[in-house]
Amino acid sequence: MQNVPEGGGAAQPASRTSTTATTATAAPRRRRGPGACLLIVLPGVVTLGAVFAFVSLVGGETAVPQDRTPGQAESAVSNVDGSYVPWLRKATADCAVGVTPALLAAHIDQLSGWQGDSASLSELGIARFSQAGWKQWGRDDDGNGTSSPLDKVDAIMALGRQDCSLSKRMTALRTKGTVNGDLADLTLAAYAVGADEVTKAGKVPSSARLFVSEVKERLPQYSALVRRNPEQGGGVQTVGARLQPPVVTLSVTSPFGSRRHPLTGVTKLHTGVDFDAPQGAQVSAAWGGVVEFAGMTPAYGYRVVIDHGAVDGKRLQTTYSHLSALQVSTGQGLSNGQAVGLVGSTGLSTGPHLHFEVLLDGQYTDPVAWLANGG
Repeated sequence: MQNVPEGGGAAQPASRTSTTATTATAAPRRRRGPGACLLIVLPGVVTLGAVFAFVSLVGGETAVPQDRTPGQAESAVSNVDGSYVPWLRKATADCAVGVTPALLAAHIDQLSGWQGDSASLSELGIARFSQAGWKQWGRDDDGNGTSSPLDKVDAIMALGRQDCSLSKRMTALRTKGTVNGDLADLTLAAYAVGADEVTKAGKVPSSARLFVSEVKERLPQYSALVRRNPEQGGGVQTVGARLQPPVVTLSVTSPFGSRRHPLTGVTKLHTGVDFDAPQGAQVSAAWGGVVEFAGMTPAYGYRVVIDHGAVDGKRLQTTYSHLSALQVSTGQGLSNGQAVGLVGSTGLSTGPHLHFEVLLDGQYTDPVAWLANGG
């Protein structure tokens, strides 16, 4: 859009302006109106300006880019699924009171937002371990043959060991009356500035207060994540025999538990079991229920999720993935043993098989323990 000189008139070349001024002494100049062009353009300019003013006043807050980089204070719960909750529990199982699975998760969030990438070569993985720190606390906890701070499971367990060690030290000092305060706060402060600084201050020192508050701000959302993924020991044993085999032969090629994915190379919890079965073999519902989902997904290929309702007060679901064909649709009611689809190798799969999952209140459990003739 061309610039319009202040006052609304059209811009004139300088030489033309001086000529006009000279001839005006010879004869009175008739005052010119705004002109047809200006009468057409000016209302549009005024209207456009009014629109911009209105948007800035009313809708300015909605103009924030949706793909902006999250700030450090924002939650990273969306980056963490329930499959890590058992590891968070295991990492804090032997901790003193105050260091919980939720606190450990919040600690990791504050350090990295659960993102393994770091611009620093001296701070590695989601727990931002140094080489020296990893040498002290790191182990091959998921049994994949490698101890690495870049492995999320290994990192969770290592930071849990470090926090638990600090917690035990703070507990002893608080028992003696050397330090005072909330045990979780003291533990986080010891991580941030060192146990000696906490001991010297006799409480959370001022240099650690910001770090402690940032972790504690994240605690409620991780407490909710842990509650949504409870331990399922009793439930599996009580109702395990209710489920029927989803395929004729239960030949397990990849069990439930931590593993390195054969295609992505990522090590994490294998959320179900893989049953060996030929292409096109029949897959049946392990129990009666309602089809919650039946369709194509990027990773699981053709997938069916069945909601079996409440079992011992908890919601039971089973899933059937990598199918070559679907024989049910969303919302359909099913009886025990009814056909749901055919074995295939769709999605991220290396060959025909059935990936079968059992979830109780959203928590993945070992499917073999639920099958009538399994375990």
